Amino acid sequence: MEQPVDMNTLSQILEKLRLKGKDNEIKMSDHGKMQSANLNKIYTAEDLNIVKTYRFEGMSDPADNSVLYVVEDKDGDIGYMLDAYGIYSDHDGPAFDDFLKKINVADRDEQEIFK
Repeated sequence: MEQPVDMNTLSQILEKLRLKGKDNEIKMSDHGKMQSANLNKIYTAEDLNIVKTYRFEGMSDPADNSVLYVVEDKDGDIGYMLDAYGIYSDHDGPAFDDFLKKINVADRDEQEIFK
């Protein structure tokens, strides 16, 4: 029987995604396109739905603040996008934030995502 994984930290959620085979990280390429190397796909905002958002705040260091977006693509594949908050963002310029704003949000229960 599979052991339950706590869902309190970023690493715990990433491990849960990995165990379920849903650890497809979607990143912005050097050419400004969102892509998943694991799935060999390039996405537009219309191709994705944000199905869960997790925010993490460091106890003493603002650089520890991050957000994890669990997304589902139009083919039903689950992946994620990871970013830090505000000025600590991993992305230069507004392209990543502009892309996020265009993605539909369809919040789902964790049991549905991690089944």
